[in-house]
Amino acid sequence: MIKFNNLNKEIPFLLFKAKYDKAVDAGQKAIEAISISSFNKEISEVDSRYVNLKFITNDEFIFFSNYNSVKAASFNSHNQIAALVYWPSINVQIRIKAEIKKTSNEFNKKYFFDRSEEKNALAISSNQSKPIDSYNQVKENYNKSLNNDNLKKCPEFWGGYSFTPYYFEFWEGHESRLNKREVYEKSDNSWKHLVLQP
Repeated sequence: MIKFNNLNKEIPFLLFKAKYDKAVDAGQKAIEAISISSFNKEISEVDSRYVNLKFITNDEFIFFSNYNSVKAASFNSHNQIAALVYWPSINVQIRIKAEIKKTSNEFNKKYFFDRSEEKNALAISSNQSKPIDSYNQVKENYNKSLNNDNLKKCPEFWGGYSFTPYYFEFWEGHESRLNKREVYEKSDNSWKHLVLQP
């Protein structure tokens, strides 16, 4: 589930929440899963991965990761991303374009402290995306961290990312392929509304 805090009252954010609530009511599984696509200038490569969206605070969408990961290198190289959710329970796709940045150390420490020790042990023990000899070694590193580390202290290499959308596309699928596509794009501090052809 996604936690909403003081949600921005502008139309695309309210529409996102309305679609989210409808998907929750329809029993959508893994509703917090969101695909993040990024571009790494250093290697001229686009990459995508799913993350768990934890919070939407005002106009910021927040998830957490390892700051030494492959996606972190992409965010450092190029701070514009694309995000995508698809909720099949209501046949809705939401496309987002945004700028991304790290959350504050204070925010990261508080969130890490409140998480389960099992999750924190994995965050501490894993050099995310880096090669390792075997999956058994992953488990050994995890168990070592679980039994020996301070599991309430947030490591410097772990924390949140927040992205602030400037573009939303709300896509609603229909059996007849007369799909409904509405765009909200921010320009000069106001949202321009467009309807796109299917």
